[in-house]
Amino acid sequence: MTKLSKATPKLVSIDSISLIILKQMIEIQFSLPESVFSVTRSTPDQFVQELRIAAAVKWYEIGRVSQSKAAEIAGISRQGFLDALNRFEVSPFQTTPDELEEEITRD
Repeated sequence: MTKLSKATPKLVSIDSISLIILKQMIEIQFSLPESVFSVTRSTPDQFVQELRIAAAVKWYEIGRVSQSKAAEIAGISRQGFLDALNRFEVSPFQTTPDELEEEITRD
């Protein structure tokens, strides 16, 4: 089930100009067996956070998203995302060895 949750208004003031920024969040729900939480030794909230991080790391690894977008998806800071990349043993660099060699040999 997917639903659009109500956005919480955020007031931002810049040099006497006030803007209201609405960020809409989409809520996705799915069912998992209760045993998943005991196997992973996590609460449902911890499991969801880890799932978000794992998805963001994988999407970054395959080049689908940038580091900043992946951090946003994971709900963590950019530094936190870099720490997650290290934990999952994923390089923070998206350049392949072939691309790197091509750049080095370029005039």
